[in-house]
Amino acid sequence: MGLSVGIVGLPNVGKSTTFNALTKAQNAESANYPFCTIEPNKAVVPVPDERLKELAKIVNPEKIQYSTIDFVDIAGLVKGASKGEGLGNKFLSNIREVEVILHMVRCFEDENITHVEGDIDPIRDIEIIEGELIFADIEQLDKKISKLNREAKTKKDAKAKLEIANELKAHLDDLQPVSTFAKKDDETFIEFDKELRFLSNKDIIYGANTDEDGLLEDNKYILKLKEYAKKTSSEVITLCAKIEEELVGLEDDEAQEFLEDLGIEESGLEKIIKTSFAKLNLISYFTAGVVEVRAWTITKGWLAPKSASVIHNDFEKGFIRAEVIAYEDFIKYGGENGAKEAGKMRLEGKDYEVHDGDVMHFRFNV
Repeated sequence: MGLSVGIVGLPNVGKSTTFNALTKAQNAESANYPFCTIEPNKAVVPVPDERLKELAKIVNPEKIQYSTIDFVDIAGLVKGASKGEGLGNKFLSNIREVEVILHMVRCFEDENITHVEGDIDPIRDIEIIEGELIFADIEQLDKKISKLNREAKTKKDAKAKLEIANELKAHLDDLQPVSTFAKKDDETFIEFDKELRFLSNKDIIYGANTDEDGLLEDNKYILKLKEYAKKTSSEVITLCAKIEEELVGLEDDEAQEFLEDLGIEESGLEKIIKTSFAKLNLISYFTAGVVEVRAWTITKGWLAPKSASVIHNDFEKGFIRAEVIAYEDFIKYGGENGAKEAGKMRLEGKDYEVHDGDVMHFRFNV
């Protein structure tokens, strides 16, 4: 299961610098001028999980396979993007393909870095970008309403759909995002969202790009951003794109020591991944053998057969049972044999709900 995070924001807020740092791949050109990102840059990044290393110490596998997360660096949007300003709404379509939006916002002053709006105001910047997402959704919905108006003349169900569509249109016309629409549980709305992939209905994480001082204590811009985010129960991740980029060339131990010297517990990458997983209700289970120790990403609440399907579809079709050891027990008792001798290996059937950190082995019919 892939997880795709789209990095958006105004030009020169640190999007491409963050992308370079997060992916450890310098394939997004960072420059001090708008629109340096012409095509969306994509990278597949391993999800850091210390538990895999601990499992590997016991199993000694040939390789460790992490879960992955896709980062998409999308060109800087400007006011009027939905109407073709700047690089236009071509890039809005790229956002439709992601599950989570990481909205980068500049929260520090630096006279040497140009701001496309002339000064620093995180709330204004957010409203510009999110306004463009709403305008793009209106454009999509208008096309759908036109089609439903034609269909309503001959199809009964089209009239009911048209009613919901018009209610949503009125909501958007008030510059309210789809995410706050009152009838999101309605089957017709769910159908619309699957078809149109509303931009303003996606989960948003705000990335407060600050300077080093802002990492240690929230400055006035970060405080304003956090107060704004409370209104929609959105997460705010404070990071310094410049520092994240400095971490790129360091070994893991060196990077950790560097962060500790700064008084920081974890990198921006780790914060983003953890928050993204939580937003999408994702967890990981593990398989541990001499060939590989591997993390598999599933949605929380999945039962064992469906969880097995991420390894291979045949595992779900022919599922017999799952052998399960909790991660803590696997580590405590030194692996599968020790856990089994301690009575910590369980045989679970089709109704078992897989938990985060389960170490699993599936039995199935071919």
